[in-house]
Amino acid sequence: MSEEHAILIGGALLAAGVLCSTLATRVRLPALIALMAVGMLLGTDGIGGLHLEDYELARTIGVVALAVILFEGGLATGWAPIRTVLRPALGLAVVGTMLTAAIVGLAAHLLFGLSLLEGLLLGSILSATDGAAVFALLQGASLRKRLALTLEGEAGFNDPVAIFLVLGFVEWLLLPDYGVLDMAKLFVQEMGIGAVVGIAVGTLAARSLGRSAFTTPGLYPVASLASLMLAYGLAATLHGSGFLAVYLAGLAVGSVKTPERANLVSFHQGLAWVAQVAMFVMLGLLVFPSQLPDAALEGTVLAVVLMLIARPVAAFVGTTGAGLEPGERFLIGWAGLRGAVPVVLATFPVIDGVPNSLEFFNIVFFAVVLSTILQGTTVEALARRLRLTDP
Repeated sequence: MSEEHAILIGGALLAAGVLCSTLATRVRLPALIALMAVGMLLGTDGIGGLHLEDYELARTIGVVALAVILFEGGLATGWAPIRTVLRPALGLAVVGTMLTAAIVGLAAHLLFGLSLLEGLLLGSILSATDGAAVFALLQGASLRKRLALTLEGEAGFNDPVAIFLVLGFVEWLLLPDYGVLDMAKLFVQEMGIGAVVGIAVGTLAARSLGRSAFTTPGLYPVASLASLMLAYGLAATLHGSGFLAVYLAGLAVGSVKTPERANLVSFHQGLAWVAQVAMFVMLGLLVFPSQLPDAALEGTVLAVVLMLIARPVAAFVGTTGAGLEPGERFLIGWAGLRGAVPVVLATFPVIDGVPNSLEFFNIVFFAVVLSTILQGTTVEALARRLRLTDP
């Protein structure tokens, strides 16, 4: 492909992303569904005929996009609001994610004849809520502030836990000597290093942005982008969670009182939308629609287990003692939106050569699309019915 053709296609995809996102918002459909549909339409089985089977490229694009999206989520909120809901957000992100993985994994093991470890890997992939989907939902919804902040905080802290589970079970499947103690060590390492790096980089970036008087306002976005890249890169280099680091850094930078804060938020919102368009379309290209009917039964069953059993149980346990009303806990149990994160995580076992991983990818994609459509289009209506909205 020539340079001019690549630029033309890139511009067309961004324009399609803007159009799809606008239309999806008007019909209350999650934008990721429309963008993935564009990718599938352009793919091998669609009219575009673009062939993509490079899972490593897909994972790289997905990781970069998720880092950008998580940083923007933290930046737009700041530490002070998230601190007020830290207890339920962390309960959902840690305890809730692990419970979701266990329940879905056990269902996959019992219903589909997978080994227990294979089932837990599949459950871990599906345990992740999606920051892009949740942030987009909250921007256009009128949920109570505490409820919205709880869901936003969970989406920010949830991804590192799900990734830890996926990495751990992949290792456990491939290495016979791997076990529970190794998983525990990996958890401490990932979360500990990610938290330390995120807080350190975020604190330094916040102080620098708060005290600096740059000669041009255009340098503020450059400095914040540098903090994003340093946080993720340093944490990942030290074998910690880069996603936890970027979210914490984003929260710290979002707490800075500077005249340029509004411009920073606008810049990173635009960057996050570019990341979403690239990631969702790429994931759509990666899917072969002709193969999805083979995964329909497993994907539907796991989506039902996820929506009606695993997520409600995880939400109830994760928010115990957090002072939330029964209606709020019920809504949280329905509002665990899936999206690009589980699909990106499904590329990890494919790249590492885990048996049955290609089937897992199609099952995950089918389950994600089904649960996203059903939950994403009904969350606000349910919130209104439960009287959990603000004017």
